[in-house]
Amino acid sequence: MIFQTRGTCSSQISFEIEEGKLKNVQFSRGCSGNLQGISSLVEGMPIYEVISKLKGIDCQGRGTSCPDQLAIALESALKKQQAG
Repeated sequence: MIFQTRGTCSSQISFEIEEGKLKNVQFSRGCSGNLQGISSLVEGMPIYEVISKLKGIDCQGRGTSCPDQLAIALESALKKQQAG
C-alpha cells in the first residue's frame, strides 16, 4: 500500500501487511536516519500495536508526525480491508 502523508517532511509511506503484521515500511523524504530506525523497529510488529504506539506523536507543533502518519495509514488500510 502507498499512503500520501499530510503535514510532514515525508511525502509518502509504502508498506505491506501480512497476516496482521507490518512489513517493508519505507518513507519517501524526511529525516532519513530516524525514518529508517522507525521502519526497522516496526518491522514484523502487529499493526494494532504499531498504531497504539505511534498514533498522536507530534512533530514541532504540527499536530502530526511521520510516526503518526504511519498509524493513520495503517488505520486507513484496516478500514479498506474491512470494507473489501
